[in-house]
Amino acid sequence: MKALLRVGVNGESDFEMAPQRRLAYDADFKLKAMNHAKEPGNRSAAREFNINESMVRNWRKQEDDLRLAKKMKKSFRGNQARWPQLEDRLDRCISEQRVAGRSFSTVTVRIKVKAMANEMDINDFKAGPSWCFRFMKLWQLSIRTRIMVSQQLLADYEEKLAKFWSYCKSKISEKNIQPDHIINMDKVPLTFDMLLN
Repeated sequence: MKALLRVGVNGESDFEMAPQRRLAYDADFKLKAMNHAKEPGNRSAAREFNINESMVRNWRKQEDDLRLAKKMKKSFRGNQARWPQLEDRLDRCISEQRVAGRSFSTVTVRIKVKAMANEMDINDFKAGPSWCFRFMKLWQLSIRTRIMVSQQLLADYEEKLAKFWSYCKSKISEKNIQPDHIINMDKVPLTFDMLLN
């Protein structure tokens, strides 16, 4: 640490500590300091790595998390979820909706999660807009516009096509229609056996 010498008007001198810039240390550095602190102790590691002893103490409390973290991760920011089971359940519900091709909005998310909270007897849950946006950011969800999905072919479409072709042939022969009287048969709109979106 640097000390500043301040001299007053009447000649009195006073030492004042210079403000020190806060440093962020990555997980790899923290693990090295903790490993060094295991034998000689926290103070020795603090002197060796030029850090505060309390930092080494705090890092040793976080040892399990630091070993699992990426080596370049610098901190564990953000609060843990207050209702993790509720958020897991809501995420599964949203995933099921997306797989089914249904869209959702923040309003529907808030209504759905409020109903789930009541089912789970969570009374102090408000489901406000800020909670919803934090939840969506944490679970990496986004509101997307609904994309129109084209109609899927039926599993037995070849069989139905063959039946339709035989039906057309029978009607052509039954009515004695000549081939030169059939115009644009491939453009005729069909409405039977169509699935609704």
